[in-house]
Amino acid sequence: MIAMVCALGWVVSGSLEEPITKVGDTAPTFSVRTENGKTLTPTSFGGKLLVLNFWASWCAPCVQEVPSLDQFQKEFGPQGVIVLGVSVDKNPELYNRFREQFNVSFETSRDPEWDLAAKYGTFQLPETYIIDQSGKVVQKVIAAQNWMDAKFLESVKKLL
Repeated sequence: MIAMVCALGWVVSGSLEEPITKVGDTAPTFSVRTENGKTLTPTSFGGKLLVLNFWASWCAPCVQEVPSLDQFQKEFGPQGVIVLGVSVDKNPELYNRFREQFNVSFETSRDPEWDLAAKYGTFQLPETYIIDQSGKVVQKVIAAQNWMDAKFLESVKKLL
């Protein structure tokens, strides 16, 4: 009886933990509507490398990395890389102002309730998941990244 109670307690406590997506995991599925009116799901990317970036307009490291992330999309988009920025901004005006101020050219969407972010276990911003053509997370970047850093670009080229 004691063993059964302990086992039940272990199962319940394990189910209460937030999921955290790690390198090697299959990326959680999603469906988002972008600012361009597209509905995107993991199958929308047609076998391309997906860079799923969670950010917010009030996040200083996000502000720091967005110019290089935008440049990264421009340079690697033709090579089969798609950047999807998912903002957790609750205020749509701040979100739109950010996109305009930085002239963001990659696809963006809002997740004001952190629903998609929670599916991935994201709680720190910026946080980025690089998802390969088979739907596996092959890199996870926590904190601001210089997306045009030569060493980082070499690691991405190996994934193409």
